[in-house]
Amino acid sequence: MSEHAGRGRPISRRTFIAAAAGAGFMLYAILPGGERVALAEIPGGTLPPGDVPKFVTPLLVPPVMPRAGTIKRKGGKPADYYEISVRQFAQQILPAGMPMTTVWGYGAVASESRRGLLLHNAPSLTIESQWGRPVQVKWINDLVDGDGNALPHLLPVDPTLHWANPPGGTAGRDMRPTFTDTTPGPYTGPVPLVTHLHGAVGVGDESDGYAEAWFLPAAADIPAGYATEGTWYDFFAAKAAASFGASWGPGYSVSEYPNDQRESTLWYHDHALGMTRLNVYAGPAGFFIVRGGPDGEKAVLDGRDGSIAILPSPAPREGDKFPSNKTYLEIPIAVQDRSFNDDGSLFYPDTREFFDGIVGDYIPAGEFSPIWQPEFFGNMLTVNGNTWPFHRVQQRRYRLRFLNGCQSRFLILDFNGIPGVEAWQIGNEGGFLAAPVNLTANHGNRMLLGLAERADVIVDFTNVPLGTHVLANVGPDEPFGGGEPDEDFDQADPASTGQVMAFVVEPSAGPDATTPPQHLVLPPIVPLPAESVVRPLALIEKMGMGVDAAGEPVEGPVEALLGDIQDGVWIERTWAEEVTENPEVGATEVWEFVNTTGDAHPMHVHEVVFQVVNREGLVLDGDEVAQPVQPDGNVRQAEPWETGFKDTVIAYPGEITRVRATFASPGQFVWHCHIVEHEDNEMMRPFRIGPMQAGQPDAHGAHG
Repeated sequence: MSEHAGRGRPISRRTFIAAAAGAGFMLYAILPGGERVALAEIPGGTLPPGDVPKFVTPLLVPPVMPRAGTIKRKGGKPADYYEISVRQFAQQILPAGMPMTTVWGYGAVASESRRGLLLHNAPSLTIESQWGRPVQVKWINDLVDGDGNALPHLLPVDPTLHWANPPGGTAGRDMRPTFTDTTPGPYTGPVPLVTHLHGAVGVGDESDGYAEAWFLPAAADIPAGYATEGTWYDFFAAKAAASFGASWGPGYSVSEYPNDQRESTLWYHDHALGMTRLNVYAGPAGFFIVRGGPDGEKAVLDGRDGSIAILPSPAPREGDKFPSNKTYLEIPIAVQDRSFNDDGSLFYPDTREFFDGIVGDYIPAGEFSPIWQPEFFGNMLTVNGNTWPFHRVQQRRYRLRFLNGCQSRFLILDFNGIPGVEAWQIGNEGGFLAAPVNLTANHGNRMLLGLAERADVIVDFTNVPLGTHVLANVGPDEPFGGGEPDEDFDQADPASTGQVMAFVVEPSAGPDATTPPQHLVLPPIVPLPAESVVRPLALIEKMGMGVDAAGEPVEGPVEALLGDIQDGVWIERTWAEEVTENPEVGATEVWEFVNTTGDAHPMHVHEVVFQVVNREGLVLDGDEVAQPVQPDGNVRQAEPWETGFKDTVIAYPGEITRVRATFASPGQFVWHCHIVEHEDNEMMRPFRIGPMQAGQPDAHGAHG
């Protein structure tokens, strides 16, 4: 087996099917023993992927977000200040000549420079920051129409989950509502938002985008009795005022990010309780780059003579013209999956039946939520906000910062369709790796990216023939469990989701002075201290029995869960339960993600970066993980691209995935699976660093 994809334990996979035929691709059930049985096509919207022309739209290189100003504080560091809102607008995601798509996106509403670009886009402009210089952002929920009235969601909101629940008022917000008579339809009220900077280290909990710190827009027509803020909003507003002098108010919050972490690629997106999958699918997301510091680019050396290495540049800078007249050699690339209707609108399913044919019993008669999808796979790929774009490159080296921003889809980016290319990964979520990883020579010219993972890659087109070449995706169009394409799962549909974007290779305009990646000496990785606690944690899937349209029984997921493990037995926990993970301030712990399910889960821990220790198989009882939980002694070390520091790690089925982290900053944070459909239905838990804070809400919304 090639090393690009970890092989998960071969425990039983649940069936993943769709109820109806339509535009889409074939998915399969995995039976015990590995037999693959074709089931049915999964439809997308009414627009088939084959009707969308490929490689006709130039790649958008995200411009830089303009600053609104600088905050100068007596005795403290100056901070770059931004005012950024989320708005609704039409964007040309499909190729020109096809309908535009109504989306949401972030954008600056103020600029200290006349050249500042006040543009909302999905994904949005990149926030460029400097190590050691704080960034303060006023995040504004501006999802209102021209009359100032609240806009409804673009997508179907399932009100039976444990979610923000504004209609519940102050007493019922951030709870799972109780329905007693009929199955409710989708929620159509004002939309809660709260922004999380994914990968921020050492941030105060008031600035982390806690799922219960959401807020509605300051709209003119908020219904009487609705909660306008989440349970933790007021508590965090007081902390922000005390910590960095910021005031919060109707329709906005203010966060501050210290930026004293390693140079790295972060990204920001919504994180509202029980709604992240829908809010992010609607568009709000963007890159946030931290540059400089002792582990930054100037600490990368050329191994041939010890001089400072030269990495491909420039990247976009604040104040650049738009469209730009520059040739960018450092480019962020966000890959997402979407489906569309004929009118250009985003498609997302409005019934559970779409996923696996289950039509009942829905809440309140049964246990299945009527709209929630256990996973969702869009049947088209977008890159930086356009379906299947192209980008002109010269025969030289480029630096590409990849992000997997999909819903449930693991990507395996395949460079084999680009003859003569060399791809070297030099960084991940937490900055530079211990050493460059030659993906081309040693890993099949492929790169695995779990949900929310990032990869900093030098792609060398020097020896690539002139012409158009396609970056492919050979990850599956189904839940991922590890293994190899065409050996353990079928590759993505080569006519649609198996294609990412095209590179149009042209002659180099001049010599390439950048350092060849094989000669890069990356900043050393300092090991974290030895752990004082080893904390076993369970990844769980709760199954239930429903019926299909013919009245036949169908087993399917009810919710995804996290839990702790006591005496080898896992205990299911829900979001509403009290904190069970409570590291001391300054403690270093090893967290063991024990995956009892049949699928891989990308696990994200807020507030910290961690080092991947190893993975170890679990003793099975037939096709299931045995209880009490027992490691089987089959230990695998971290992959070469997992060296250094990470904030998201793939936990394979039937294995323990161990990570080590130091919990330096006190406060209330979360850990969760970054398959956003899982995160929104109980696969997220709060954790607390240090003691409870005076006046903080408890698990049920009361204040202490």
